[in-house]
Amino acid sequence: RGVYLCGHSAGAHLAAMVLSTDWTEYGVAPDIKGAVLVSGVYDLEPILHTYVNDALEMSREVAQRNSPMLCVAPAAPAAAACEVLVAVAQHDSPEFRRQSQEYGQALRAAGWAVSLLDLAGVDHFDIIEKLSEESYILTQVGEGLPCSL
Repeated sequence: RGVYLCGHSAGAHLAAMVLSTDWTEYGVAPDIKGAVLVSGVYDLEPILHTYVNDALEMSREVAQRNSPMLCVAPAAPAAAACEVLVAVAQHDSPEFRRQSQEYGQALRAAGWAVSLLDLAGVDHFDIIEKLSEESYILTQVGEGLPCSL
């Protein structure tokens, strides 16, 4: 019972936004039991200064409003049972590594139950592609959840 979130890269950003949403504003209380956030983007502001924003045309206000790092809410009583795993690849870019570390720390400071997993020998793509391997640590962590990753 309950919901488990998992996302990679932009998908981890979306899952983190679900965690930062005040669902009472919408009259719902999702039973989020856990989240596995893999090599995510948690601060959109650096994107403003890259070619990626040429297509997005994202303003600073939009970047800030949609940056989970800037929207970390104190863990509500219901979130006490929610465990968050922030995973990052050894060979991810320095920016992905920085954001994963800082987002995990921000969640922890707000009272969330957070684990940070720094996976050796993988890059931004291997980290998720290796989920098909039974011996892969992220696969093994996922087996402990009541749903598959």
